[in-house]
Amino acid sequence: MEKIFDNTQVAFSLKSDTELDRAYFLFKMIDSQPLVRIGTAVTNFALKANLPVEGLIRATVFDHFCGGVNEDDCITVVDKMFTKGVSSVLDYSVEGKEEEEQFDAALEMTLKTIEFAKERLAIPFAVFKPTGLGRFELYEKLGENQKLSPAEQTEWDRVVARFDLICSEAHKKDVSLLIDGEESWMQDAADDLVTDMMRKYNKEKAIVFNTLQMYRWDRLDYLKKLHEVAKNEGFFIGMKLVRGAYMEKENKRAEEKNYVSPICVSKEATDINYDAAVHYMLEHLDMMSIFAGTHNELSSYKLMEMMQERGIAKNDHKIWFGQLYGMSDNISYNLAANGYNVAKYLPFGPVKDVMPYLIRRAEENTSVAGQTSRELSMIKAERNRRKGK
Repeated sequence: MEKIFDNTQVAFSLKSDTELDRAYFLFKMIDSQPLVRIGTAVTNFALKANLPVEGLIRATVFDHFCGGVNEDDCITVVDKMFTKGVSSVLDYSVEGKEEEEQFDAALEMTLKTIEFAKERLAIPFAVFKPTGLGRFELYEKLGENQKLSPAEQTEWDRVVARFDLICSEAHKKDVSLLIDGEESWMQDAADDLVTDMMRKYNKEKAIVFNTLQMYRWDRLDYLKKLHEVAKNEGFFIGMKLVRGAYMEKENKRAEEKNYVSPICVSKEATDINYDAAVHYMLEHLDMMSIFAGTHNELSSYKLMEMMQERGIAKNDHKIWFGQLYGMSDNISYNLAANGYNVAKYLPFGPVKDVMPYLIRRAEENTSVAGQTSRELSMIKAERNRRKGK
């Protein structure tokens, strides 16, 4: 397989010299773990104390990793990326809300992004997080088979109704819908709910996509069992495959509560698990659609190779590659330049509300070995290439 991800000219073709310098500065900061911790603490304090830091955040970290403060704000970025064949997934990234009116606001925003996606070729997917539509504790309680109180049951019925409304709109408007994965101890209830939505809305093709976090050693078995259910009941499976975003939290909780961690024993085991899931889905493409959310070059090459071996067209509508906006441009833009389906997750929302998401991203980057240094070396290479002109 030809190594295409080293082409920095393609990777950063949309970035001006100034934007490239900003990216270099940001990843240089993220590369230093103590700095991330200090920066996180200072940012949290400044936002809580209502200090005037939003402008600074907006001009640096926010604009690098986010599309804008609202959906209209994102259109410039969406259109710009699409000139290079890279699509967008508008991701309303407001996290950690616990009130009914905030769940309803997230519902409205997701419905709006579905409407947006219907009208634009550049936005092939909509997305939401299960805890954007209902309280974490409810999912947790249901996942542990605890009985809900009458009030909680009413509350859960509202969560189900929100899910159903979003999925039915996506189905009606023929917009694929990605539902994000979260912590393992709330995921069982979310999985059951998403499977119900697949039963209902994936009868002709995969519209509703669940997420498998492949740093969990039990997820391949879960996929195989779901496949059996889908075969018996006659529905299609859509899956976003990722490695996962809550590793430290997962391991810490398992240790505290004295149970076996759901996380694979090593990075290598996770990689093997991820690639095995990709392989399994490609073997059953008659019933499955895959959104391969990965920043891993090797996994991306492996998927490309598997497609080639099976004679699957690069732009087959059942296979998408996905990365986060502001990261791994060398993968996204080079894949698109070579004819593959690629979409960037484009987070948006008010600066203050999106900060928890951005902080999680920064912390995640420092904990993924090699991710930040890879970004830095690509940016350096492109800066040198431009200077050498």
